[in-house]
Amino acid sequence: MKIGEILIRRQLISSAQLKEVIEIQTASSQKLGELMMFKDWIWIEKKDLEAALKKQYWRKNGYWIID
Repeated sequence: MKIGEILIRRQLISSAQLKEVIEIQTASSQKLGELMMFKDWIWIEKKDLEAALKKQYWRKNGYWIID
C-alpha cells in the first residue's frame, strides 16, 4: 500500500491534497512525506508520517495491520 493511500485512509490528508503534492513531487526530488510537512502547508505531523511509514513497512513485509 502506498503512503498516500495510508494517509487518506487515516483521514490525515484528502485525495485533492495527495494529487497536489504528487504533482509537486514530480518536479522535485523530495519525498512525498517531506513535502507534506513543508512549512507552508503542514498537512501532517511527523508522528503521523512515522506511523504511516511503519504501517507501510509492515504491510510490505507480509504483516496485516489492524487499525
